[in-house]
Amino acid sequence: MAITPFGRGKDTDQSTQSTSTTSSSSSSGSSSSSGAAGGLTAFIDQGSEFEGKLSFRDTVRIDGKFCGEITSENTLIVGESGEIEADIYSKTVSISGTVSGNVIAENKVVLHKTAVVNGNVEAPSLVVEEGAKVNGQINMNANSSKPKPALKPVADASTGQKSS
Repeated sequence: MAITPFGRGKDTDQSTQSTSTTSSSSSSGSSSSSGAAGGLTAFIDQGSEFEGKLSFRDTVRIDGKFCGEITSENTLIVGESGEIEADIYSKTVSISGTVSGNVIAENKVVLHKTAVVNGNVEAPSLVVEEGAKVNGQINMNANSSKPKPALKPVADASTGQKSS
């Protein structure tokens, strides 16, 4: 099955049903409602659990469980079944699942009706659908008081700074 910005798409010759993480470029031509330019490049499926630091340059969708820290230069999509225990630093964040941690976006945060955020949200633009829950502070100042950490290789964990 091919991976589309909204999950599994048309059947192909690839066997991805038992693969928990799949990286591919989206060939469907459709774009995500969160403004994901270039389509989905990685997908962590429901039932998958990961721990550590996740850094990426394009668009990633998480429908499984992730614990640690997420840094992105583009878009993070947290699906309805996604459970994140991490601080998130990204340009755009679209949440339909649960996030326990701070969400800092350079451009925009979108909270869909099933979103639950237990932490602070910081972004110049915030879209909240009726039903979404935020248990924390919201900061929409254009100039952030906290510097965004630079995207670093996962192997360089000893120099990463975690904000307190």
